[in-house]
Amino acid sequence: MSGTVREDVVPQLADAVRSRSAPHHGPVGEPIVLADRRDATVIRHGSVVAKAHAPDTDPDELSVRVRVAGHPRCAGILLPPLGGPEALPGGRAVTLWPYGEPVSPDHPEAAPWAEAGALLARLHSVEPAALPGPLPPMRGPAKAARAVARLRRAGAGAEGAGAAAVVEAVLRAWGALPGWARGEGAAPQGGALCHGDLHLGQLVRSAEPPNPAGTPARWLLIDVDDLGLGDPAWDLARPAAWFAAGLLAPDDWGRFLGAYRAAGGPAVRECQEDPWARLDVPARALTVQISALALAKAAREGRPLDEAEESMVEACLRIARLAGA
Repeated sequence: MSGTVREDVVPQLADAVRSRSAPHHGPVGEPIVLADRRDATVIRHGSVVAKAHAPDTDPDELSVRVRVAGHPRCAGILLPPLGGPEALPGGRAVTLWPYGEPVSPDHPEAAPWAEAGALLARLHSVEPAALPGPLPPMRGPAKAARAVARLRRAGAGAEGAGAAAVVEAVLRAWGALPGWARGEGAAPQGGALCHGDLHLGQLVRSAEPPNPAGTPARWLLIDVDDLGLGDPAWDLARPAAWFAAGLLAPDDWGRFLGAYRAAGGPAVRECQEDPWARLDVPARALTVQISALALAKAAREGRPLDEAEESMVEACLRIARLAGA
């Protein structure tokens, strides 16, 4: 994203924090930019996080998603909002949230995979009819479709037969998925409240409301932009895809899936012997999505794939070969 966008949006977000946050969440020091992407600009100002959502965000759907995050049925699962959505001077929607400590990338051995699995199970078990509505669809398949569209644009300029063949294989793996996984129609098992974009960056450790002295801060899910009704297996798909590609250790995958099942998660019941009967299609879709974004990003930056990206693309190529068998 260009520096011009950041220069415009960051002061507006800081003003939103100063004018709308409660006194005990007041700003301290200068705002810190946490993210600046096409789809979001996020700053921290004191103990408050302000997010400018994508320009094409549907305001009514975002309003429902934010109200769901603040609903009592989602307490202890989703980080509750402090305010919003409201419009910045340029028209972009802004929401305010309490700051939470993110997962440390420097200590992968301490990654909260079990906590993530248990949180997802609790989220998927919330009765949608008890929540504000109408609940929009979970946006996971639509995001996967946008990633593939981005690859198609980048692939038009792929240099060499090898690069073009890789793009073609990823698109073949995409075409072999059922329509619902490509954002074309509703999922056959699509009645659960889903996060839509689960990864470790979507967890923060928060003490809101304050915990008793000595009680560790709890993990909560953040980022409701893709929240909605859908197939709960989709929320397990990214870790499943990483595991299948060799990027997630078997012990971590076991902790994640075991905690989900133990907490009564509906996507993969504890009594089911083979979770892949439910996870195969979403995991393949996420493998294609991750591969498409990796290839498009590497093409834009004029660089080769890194090791993790290469592993995901190789997994996608295996899917394509099976699809063509």
